[in-house]
Amino acid sequence: MFNQIIVAVADATPKRPLFSHEERVAMAREALQGEDRVVVEPFTGLTVDYAVKRGACALLRGLRAVSDFEYEFQLALMNRRLQRKIQTIFMMTDYRWLFISSTIVKAAASQGGDVKGLVPENVRRCLMEKYANGEVRQSTPCLAIPYGGFKIS
Repeated sequence: MFNQIIVAVADATPKRPLFSHEERVAMAREALQGEDRVVVEPFTGLTVDYAVKRGACALLRGLRAVSDFEYEFQLALMNRRLQRKIQTIFMMTDYRWLFISSTIVKAAASQGGDVKGLVPENVRRCLMEKYANGEVRQSTPCLAIPYGGFKIS
């Protein structure tokens, strides 16, 4: 559908990320290395302003379920108001991924749960290392290190 996709990693986010901006950019770059038409770039400010600056024609957004739609629809309308030339394109996930969210993955990983296959392997390793080292942030639903410690595999 696109000649090039820019994975734009926002500095500011309404969520409280577990990883720093730099860590998120590095993980995305590692996970997507070898994808010729994909570029990972950090940015600050409004996504639509960044898209205009990069000469993009559209924002590609993923939808898992109806619960995502309302927020994404509001965001798309606000973005259209801010930058009329930038379109938003929604793509539905496969049914196998409907239940996946960063909150659910972090909750499982924080308690030593196996999240293999739910995130790229480099991200899984980073998650497990972060929790094994006791580095938890308020973004993690389960804030305590699990009883018995961690095993990184």
